[in-house]
Amino acid sequence: MQDIDIYDLPDLVDRNKRLLGLDPGTKTIGVAVSDRDFKVASPVKTIKRTKFKSDAQELKEICADKNIGGIVIGLPVNMDGSEGPRCQSVRTLADNLRTIAGFEIPIVFWDERMSTSAVERFLIGEADMTRKRRAEVVDKAAAAYILQGALDAIQRQSNTAY
Repeated sequence: MQDIDIYDLPDLVDRNKRLLGLDPGTKTIGVAVSDRDFKVASPVKTIKRTKFKSDAQELKEICADKNIGGIVIGLPVNMDGSEGPRCQSVRTLADNLRTIAGFEIPIVFWDERMSTSAVERFLIGEADMTRKRRAEVVDKAAAAYILQGALDAIQRQSNTAY
């Protein structure tokens, strides 16, 4: 399936729906949601990855519960802008959500370079969290960071479109 441009997303999502932000890792998936105006991202939870079917079912339940109309997935692009094996894994996750799990809402990718390290720096420096507490929140906070970056870009684009 062809990638959807992030700036086309607001036109593809039903009114009064929210966006789901995902930070997929090898062991967990950080989850965040937007408000209905696509302005603010909030962390929701961290899913401990098991089998794809179970992970997809949990994501479907979140989508239904939170009234989700589109998904933004963090794409771990290399610092030089190239895509490595981790990007292929994320793209495969998105394809599987569409084809195997039957997700029919738009799925877009957002460059997530440095999101986890930026969140870690914040949690250490500003929030002064212990290592244990950081481990509990970093993935869902990174998902919110990724989603907020996408929301900010959408807002900037809509403000310059007129």
